[in-house]
Amino acid sequence: FDLNVLTAKIGALLRRAYSLQEQVNEIEYKGVLLNLNDTTLTYNDTKIELTKNDYRIMQLLMDNIGKVVLREEIMQHLWESDQFIDDNTLTVNITRLRKKLSEIGLDNFIKTKKGMGYMVD
Repeated sequence: FDLNVLTAKIGALLRRAYSLQEQVNEIEYKGVLLNLNDTTLTYNDTKIELTKNDYRIMQLLMDNIGKVVLREEIMQHLWESDQFIDDNTLTVNITRLRKKLSEIGLDNFIKTKKGMGYMVD
């Protein structure tokens, strides 16, 4: 196990376990800080605003660090349905999010697992 991945997984489990007692305000991984209150992402002291879909994708991926999140899971999370959403719509959303991340120095933060989905590793 990579120590960073293990730490992130333990953190995610603790956040889920204690979410009833204390509201978690941010998710942090490798210097990337996702603020759950104002839907912004900060890296190297640069803050960017995320759209609703950008935010929901990042939250899902960062809650599952080191694990492939299936395209169907992401579509269900975003649109609460995967039946009538064009598969290309998710690809466009991921491409736009990657472009924003790249602008602040986060190239390849979201990795594609061909034929499966996406992950943050």
